[in-house]
Amino acid sequence: MIPFAFWLACGLSSALSCRVALQYFQLESYQFGGYFRTLQRNWLRAFLPGFAVALWGCAAVTLCASLAFADWTLWMGLAITLAGAVAAWVLQRRLPAKKPLVFTARVKRLCLWLLAVCLGASAALAFGGRLLTACLLLPALAPLLRAAAALAALPLEKFVQHLYLRDAMKRLDAMPDLIKIGITGSYGKTSAKFMLEAILSEKYRVLVTPGSFNTSMGVTRVVRERLCPDHQVFVAEMGARHMGDIRLLCKLVRPRYGMLTSIGPQHLETFRSQENICREKFELVRAIPENGAMVFADDGGLCAQLYERAACPKHLSGEHAAGLGLSARDIEVGPWGSRFVLTDGKESVTCQTRVLGAHNISNLLLACTMGRLLGMDLPSIARGAARVRPVEHRLEILPSGGGVTVIDDAFNANPVGAKAALEILREFPGRRVVVTPGFVELGAQEEAFQYALGEQIAQCADVAVLVGKRHTAPIAQGLRSKGFAEENLHVISDLAQSAQFIRPGDVVLYENDLPDNYQE
Repeated sequence: MIPFAFWLACGLSSALSCRVALQYFQLESYQFGGYFRTLQRNWLRAFLPGFAVALWGCAAVTLCASLAFADWTLWMGLAITLAGAVAAWVLQRRLPAKKPLVFTARVKRLCLWLLAVCLGASAALAFGGRLLTACLLLPALAPLLRAAAALAALPLEKFVQHLYLRDAMKRLDAMPDLIKIGITGSYGKTSAKFMLEAILSEKYRVLVTPGSFNTSMGVTRVVRERLCPDHQVFVAEMGARHMGDIRLLCKLVRPRYGMLTSIGPQHLETFRSQENICREKFELVRAIPENGAMVFADDGGLCAQLYERAACPKHLSGEHAAGLGLSARDIEVGPWGSRFVLTDGKESVTCQTRVLGAHNISNLLLACTMGRLLGMDLPSIARGAARVRPVEHRLEILPSGGGVTVIDDAFNANPVGAKAALEILREFPGRRVVVTPGFVELGAQEEAFQYALGEQIAQCADVAVLVGKRHTAPIAQGLRSKGFAEENLHVISDLAQSAQFIRPGDVVLYENDLPDNYQE
C-alpha cells in the first residue's frame, strides 16, 4: 500500500504544480518553441511552485514517518503533501496575469494528459522503490512534465483541430453571399478591425472576431459559435507568430477583401527577419480573388512596397492614395481625440473620433476606404467614425482619482506603437510619467530597440519608471545618453511599486504590461 500511496500523492502533487506552466503554454498559443522561451525568461515563477511542493512533501513525509508511533502517520504525511499541492494551485491562480489561464476544452484535455503523465512517472519511481525521489523530483520538474503531456496529446489535438476547421469552413461555405474581410499587419490589426466594425455597421450586419481572437482556432471558434445566417459581413483579424499562420487562416476564411495595416519589427524571435514578416503578411494578398480587393496603408515603407507587388485589385490608403483616392487632410490630434477631413477628391466630409494619435488616423482611413469600397457614402462613413472608441488597453484614457490622467497602452508591445504613444503623451500638459518594462520577443535586435525606447522616453517624458532591472537596463542606458535626470529615473521590480512615483496632476502612460507574463 505504501508505494501506491506515494504514487498517487506524487502524481497528483506534480499535476497541481503546473498551473503557471499551463498558463504559459496557452499564452504561447500552444507552441513548444514559445513555451520554452517563456520558461527560460520566467524560470523562477514557473519552477518555484513545484520546488515548494516538493520540499513541503519531503518534509511532511519524513517528519511523519519519523514519528512511527502508528501505521497511519505516513499516510498523514502524504495527505499533508497533497494539501500543500492544492494550496500551491490556489496561490498560482492568484498571481497577476495579463491573460489568465482560461479552461478551454483543449486545456481540460491537456489537464487529463498531464495527470496521466504525472501518474505514470510517479508509478515508475514509486513502484521501483524510489519513494523520496518521486516525492522530491516530480513536482520540481512539473513544467517539463507539462511539455511531455502536450507532446503526448499532440496527435489527438491535431485531429480535433482538423475536425473543428472543417466544420467552420462548411459553415462559411453555407453563406455564399457573406462578405469576408481579412485584416493583418504587425500592429494596428485589432484597432482597425473595431474601426471597420463601427463604420460598416452603418449599412451592414457585421460580425468581427472579438478581442485578439486572431489565430486559426480562435477564428474557428468564432465562426462555429457566433456566426448567424443574418450576418452580412464577417471580419477576421489574422495574427501570425510563425510562418504559415496567415496561409492557414486564409484557407479557413477565404477572404474576398483584405486590409494591411502595417509591417514592422514584431515577433522577430520567431520570424527571425523582417523579410520573413513581409512574406508572411503577403499571404493575405495572395489569397484575394479577382472579384475582391486589397487595401494597403500608405506608410511610405514596406506596406507601400507590398502594394506595388500585389497582383490583385488594390487600393492605397493615405497621403499618396491610389485606387479609390480616399485620403485625409487637415488632420488635428490632441488629448481630446482626432479630427480630419475625409475626401475622395470630389466630395469631402469632416470626421471626428475619440481615438488618440496620428497613427490611428491611418488605421481609421483604412477602414473608411474599405467602407467606400463596399458602397458606403462619405456621410455614413463619418457617422461610423464618430462611434469609434479606443480599444481596451490601447491608448485608452482611464478615469483615475487624485487628479491623475492615465493613458493605458498596456497591450502594446512593439517599437512603432510605443513611439506613437510617447508622441501622444508629449501633447498632454503637466508632469508626464512613463511606466514600462520595455519589449520582448524581438530576438537579437531587442537590446537595440530597448535603447532607442529610452532615447524616445527622454524626449517625451519627465519621469521614467522601469519595471525589471535586468531587462530594462538598455532603456536606462538610452535615457542617460540623452541626459535624462537620474533623480527622475526609477527602476522597480513590481508594477504596483510605480504608485509611489505618481502625484496629483500627473499624466501617466502605461506602456506594455508584460511583467505579468515575463518576469525576471
